[in-house]
Amino acid sequence: MKIQKGDKVKIIKGKDSGKSGSIVKVLKASNKVIVEGINMLTKHQKPKKEGEKGVKIQFASPINVSNVIITCPKCGKETRVGFAVGENKKKMRQCKKCKATF
Repeated sequence: MKIQKGDKVKIIKGKDSGKSGSIVKVLKASNKVIVEGINMLTKHQKPKKEGEKGVKIQFASPINVSNVIITCPKCGKETRVGFAVGENKKKMRQCKKCKATF
């Protein structure tokens, strides 16, 4: 998967299209990512003890990887990512627009 934790991404499909945020967690098995503050769902939790009130909990739900695009940290544009061989013959990610490695 070409997307990693901490990457800045922009949502290109769905109810939050046009919004951007950073990746909190990558779920490789299901091919999804969790983006900070995007695709928020509300869960109603019942009171556990008598006399307490119920609580609404908001949490970020996973988004399919195909619905996000990486924002290049060097040029700041939304771009696809390729791979290039860097120093010490290490595989690094490369911006398709500005050719910068990160």
